[in-house]
Amino acid sequence: QVQLAESGGGTVQAGGSLRLSCVASSRTFCMAWFRQVPGKKREGVAVISDRQPHYADSVKGRFTISQDDAKTTLYLQMNKLKYEDTGMYYCAADVHPADCYSNSWPDIGDYWGKGTLVTVSS
Repeated sequence: QVQLAESGGGTVQAGGSLRLSCVASSRTFCMAWFRQVPGKKREGVAVISDRQPHYADSVKGRFTISQDDAKTTLYLQMNKLKYEDTGMYYCAADVHPADCYSNSWPDIGDYWGKGTLVTVSS
């Protein structure tokens, strides 16, 4: 089992920035950020492995995913935040290379954190 703990959520005005963090209890093959708004499906935001990070089209050019050297802490730098970025942000980790390389959001995520809330005010 891998435990994941997110932090860094909060309330920010549109156009502002936030940095989310996620600490994993052990290293996995890839880590990712997802988000969910009540009443909507969870959507993938960004995933990072040993290849180029993959981003959802809605966040390209505004969000940056990164990890520390130990590959156990995940970050999401969110700039130029929009109202529609509001949601609960979840950290996910996966131990299967095929899932991580697929860039298929439904396939990614063997382990999940409890989430951190991001609210962007317009």
